[in-house]
Amino acid sequence: MLQPKKTKFRRQQKGRMKGNAQRGNQLAFGSFGIKSLETKWITGRQIEAARIAVTRYMQRQGQIWIRIFPDKPITKKPAEVRMGKGKGSPEGFVAPITPGRIIIEVEGVAFDIAKEALRLAAQKLPVTTKFVIRRDYDTTSLNA
Repeated sequence: MLQPKKTKFRRQQKGRMKGNAQRGNQLAFGSFGIKSLETKWITGRQIEAARIAVTRYMQRQGQIWIRIFPDKPITKKPAEVRMGKGKGSPEGFVAPITPGRIIIEVEGVAFDIAKEALRLAAQKLPVTTKFVIRRDYDTTSLNA
């Protein structure tokens, strides 16, 4: 499961996620990718499930880049505990995602394989996504 090796502080405030992604909103490594269309927290488990879905479908061909990392600690109080008495203990890590953020990129496989692999990955994630193609990708070979 993805999580930081060490953090400066154990707990963090929730914060607010408004607006669109300013960074990580363009394909940087691969020819295909999935882009988030909404704001959500994605856990390390969900990212790992999506990664496994992609690698299984692509049968370990091509290359995959995961462009998000869960580095925000999330706390939870135990069940049936009264209000107050401080913040809960850290339970896991999430990656805050805003619209436009590229989540996964793929390279080195055919268009239809990449599209299906990323569709399977998108099903594992709690956000609605859009399949994106690199601007200079040759689409004439798709219609043939």
